[in-house]
Amino acid sequence: MSVETGMGFDREQEELRLAVRSFLDKRSSEEEVRRLMATADGFDLRVWTDMATQLELHGLAIPEKWGGAGATRVEQGIVLEEMGRALLCGPYFSTVVLAADLLLCSGDEVAAARHLPRIASGDLVATAAVAEGRQGWDLDAVRARAERGPDGWRLTGMKTYVTDGALAELILVVCDTAEGLGLFAVDGAADGLTRTPLPTMDQTRKQARLEFTGVAATPVGAVGRMRDRIEHALLLACAALATEQAGGARRLVEASTEYAKSRVQFGRPIGAFQAVKHRLADMLMESEAARSAAYYAMFAGDEEIVWAAPLAKAYCSDAYVKVAQGAIQVFGGIGLTWEHFAHLYLKRAHSSAVLFGGAAEHRERLAAHLGL
Repeated sequence: MSVETGMGFDREQEELRLAVRSFLDKRSSEEEVRRLMATADGFDLRVWTDMATQLELHGLAIPEKWGGAGATRVEQGIVLEEMGRALLCGPYFSTVVLAADLLLCSGDEVAAARHLPRIASGDLVATAAVAEGRQGWDLDAVRARAERGPDGWRLTGMKTYVTDGALAELILVVCDTAEGLGLFAVDGAADGLTRTPLPTMDQTRKQARLEFTGVAATPVGAVGRMRDRIEHALLLACAALATEQAGGARRLVEASTEYAKSRVQFGRPIGAFQAVKHRLADMLMESEAARSAAYYAMFAGDEEIVWAAPLAKAYCSDAYVKVAQGAIQVFGGIGLTWEHFAHLYLKRAHSSAVLFGGAAEHRERLAAHLGL
């Protein structure tokens, strides 16, 4: 199997891509995606376990002292790009990216030692709860409250758009406290926690609304001094999501190009018509630019990530939607039917575009950072 990357990856990174793509070609086919998105949990436990044990993907970017391989974020991006290409159904992003990065960024060695080895081994499904209704992902809008009493910390409030929130065993909740913003670990089976699956347009990524009524919680990191650390973890999540978006866009370009070569109309392949050529060229340009932006963010250091992640998330969000819409036009009416795969990518493109904030929000963030 040949994999054309067009970027400066080394041999080991190319081999990682080949291994992940080969695995997903077999275990995340269109038929399997359709089967899983119709289930309550939305993932196959055997596939989840095999990814952790056979390919060791769960611990890829987790430090060795906590059971991981200690790889860089670039390797993590390669894995996510291939998962986006295959529309993998499962809590990988929620657990291995979002929750793990929050634990790593928290500075809490005890919490990291407790949870990261289980994430690396595939024994733990985790997620993070940040957004609250229309307030979105703005940390200034956090209203969920954590208060310390004689029996420890208790959480009250609501979180929504929590990816894999209905099934996660560990939930990292961003809350306001008397001291300021805090991050708290909550057991998914805790008393007072109500989890309601949300009906979403994108059925390949499960989301839930969580309601907390005096739920017992454990602080992660220093309560009241967590804002910068949480913001940094969310920036890393945006960069990671951008690579997933780039993978989905690239898959649509490939599929649309193949279809344009084989679909005959008026005695010629439709790819021979200038309008279709232009459409495919525009899609390829958007896809390649999205990959460049996404990987720039994954290569970025701690200082660069402040502006590289919003740039990547904004561009990749728009690019994925544009490419998905272009694919629908190339495929024609069949692309909008339930039986065709193109609509699955279009829905993932739209859901990913608003996850962690829309393109306009990230452009405003980038502009503010640059002083514009």
